[in-house]
Amino acid sequence: MVKLNSLEEIEEFIKNNDFSFLYFGDETCGVCTALLPKISKVLKEYPNIKTAYIEIDDVKLAMERYSIFTIPVILLYVEGKETIREARFISVNDVEEKIKRISAIYK
Repeated sequence: MVKLNSLEEIEEFIKNNDFSFLYFGDETCGVCTALLPKISKVLKEYPNIKTAYIEIDDVKLAMERYSIFTIPVILLYVEGKETIREARFISVNDVEEKIKRISAIYK
């Protein structure tokens, strides 16, 4: 999972990848740090999905641009369109099911 450090990097990442998975978090957030390895494990099964981590305190403009009001937040973009949005209380199983369905559609 690459770390993106600016709004421009985030926008380029979405633009340059058919499947862009963004994880917005903060290293001081216990839920964020506990959830990240679980989500990363799920995403290893989908090598066509490019993944990125955004430290929200480093890219505060992302909060406004992507309507982030709490963390963690995960966003999946398919061909530049937001397809999945989950925030705060995120079920790994639900996310995995959604990714599986979307992946099956776009094979």
